[in-house]
Amino acid sequence: MRVWDIEPKYLCRPHLLGEHRELHAVWKILTVNNGVGGYAKHPETLRWNGRLKALFSYHDRIVAEMKNRGYKHNTPLDKKLAKGKEKQDKFVNTLEEQKEILKNKKCDCFNI
Repeated sequence: MRVWDIEPKYLCRPHLLGEHRELHAVWKILTVNNGVGGYAKHPETLRWNGRLKALFSYHDRIVAEMKNRGYKHNTPLDKKLAKGKEKQDKFVNTLEEQKEILKNKKCDCFNI
């Protein structure tokens, strides 16, 4: 499980769509499941706890990029649940480390 902090325009197709799925999984764990079960204790999930405004905002940017590439989006998040910090300030990997991880995956990220 991972939610990147990379601007969505730099993500290749598989990572962009995967990012959307993972973000929804984290959102569900922290809102519907109240932080219980499955990946609730995963570091990636924990870093978003108390930062649902930031996660909501990142979702909006992912959706905008998906639409820019011609994808339809039918899974909005409930804005009423977007509480907490507006900016993500907790990371599993730094932004630079995330960029290196993606570059080493030999995908089309950053070559869009």
